Amino acid sequence: MHIQRVILRNFRNIAAADLELAPGANILYGENAQGKTNFLESIYFCATGRSHRAGRYRDLVMISEKEAAIKIVAKSPSGAVDEIRMEIRPEGKFSTVNGLPIRKLGELYGHLSVVVFSPEDLSLVKAGPSGRRRFLDMELCQLYPAYYHDLRMYHKVLQQRNNLLREINFNESLRDTLEVWDEQLVEYGIRVMQARRLFIDKLGRIAAENQGNITGGRENLEIIYDNDVDENGFLEGLKKRRGADIARGATSLGIHRDDVEFRINGEIGRSFASQGQQRTAVLAVKLAEIEIVREEKGHPPVLLLDDVLSELDKGRQNYLLHSIEGLQTIITSTGAENATGGYLRKEGARVFAVESGMISPVNLGGQVQ
Repeated sequence: MHIQRVILRNFRNIAAADLELAPGANILYGENAQGKTNFLESIYFCATGRSHRAGRYRDLVMISEKEAAIKIVAKSPSGAVDEIRMEIRPEGKFSTVNGLPIRKLGELYGHLSVVVFSPEDLSLVKAGPSGRRRFLDMELCQLYPAYYHDLRMYHKVLQQRNNLLREINFNESLRDTLEVWDEQLVEYGIRVMQARRLFIDKLGRIAAENQGNITGGRENLEIIYDNDVDENGFLEGLKKRRGADIARGATSLGIHRDDVEFRINGEIGRSFASQGQQRTAVLAVKLAEIEIVREEKGHPPVLLLDDVLSELDKGRQNYLLHSIEGLQTIITSTGAENATGGYLRKEGARVFAVESGMISPVNLGGQVQ
């Protein structure tokens, strides 16, 4: 699958853009804070209904404007063409695929598969658990729409249970109704837990091979699912903690507290690995992510590289660029030639200059393509 065309209106600092992309390499270059990352964000948002950066939906709309819109035309390996539209209005976000409205976010997943690799991802190993859970959930949602349903229902039940816990502090007679919410929380939680475990097992195997290849066999990577509760003891654990949960007004056990642990040569990555080892591990994970999408979907994803090449040394840069041959890749950079190297000289590559929200196609001589 590859994106043929992207049309934007009032998305962050981009008032208007209409770009035809190459099926291979596409490079956007310009100084910081000009709109390069915003362009990648628009693609990710249109594919997933979410931003890979923090913020409210309103923050995606250009200042002084009320609405923003994204349109992506993508072509599958079979030749089928999908037109995906996303509109952000004061009352919410609205999307259509080929003119048909998407009523639930889960219906959007699968039409356009994307993998984003940004400098923020390089902190995946050492960041807090919430960032790793978010990474895990977003990948699984794109791969399996049923996972999105189970995850959404889990958090809906969790919120209702937490509301009930707080109410019990004022009305003890409500305590007996916890049983119903506990059973539902366990039902959806176990499904999410099982999907996470299978995904991490596969991700870990592929990433470990990548880590070995990148380091010439010097480093061994393990990725471990650090689940907060065992599925067989989930319901009983909730019952045992009811008193404490009522006192604090929140559920203290469940998949919302899961984590993923990275171990490099047997040591816990976030505590003992060097920055270089951590970055290699994240690179290995991102490449594994691409491979899993390829296996599950039957075609590779669109790769969004957000100024990450400048954060990698030459050896890791070369390994990454060699590994993504054949993928549609959209790269952002502050210096086109220095950061992207031979990618600029690939046949069919397209280059765009970005300045103050304006995106202009150019060639190496500075002329319009």
